[in-house]
Amino acid sequence: MSAEQHTGACHCGAVAFEANVDISAPVTCNCSRCQRLGAVLAFTTRENFTLLQGEEALQEYTFNRHVIRHQFCRTCGIQTFSYATMPDGTAMVAINCNCLDGVDPRALPARMVDGRSS
Repeated sequence: MSAEQHTGACHCGAVAFEANVDISAPVTCNCSRCQRLGAVLAFTTRENFTLLQGEEALQEYTFNRHVIRHQFCRTCGIQTFSYATMPDGTAMVAINCNCLDGVDPRALPARMVDGRSS
């Protein structure tokens, strides 16, 4: 599967986005945050992501090395996406597939990433 246009939002709808993202091979992570969150993540470049509404509703959280900027809604608390930068400098967005419209994230063939060891 190649990248397709998807829309998504937090639970209350205050934060909404669209992204051209390939969801055919998402990841789950066992780091201290992702394991608790239960996120199923797909990645795209920053230029393939558009925040449609809710910039003022976003709260940011970082931890550990503070290189991933987790974004969540101040109203409902749902983490819809995160900002990060690849080692080569490419700006990336990690999309929480649980927030994509019309997608069953549990049906996606996610692979585990060992974030606990990094």
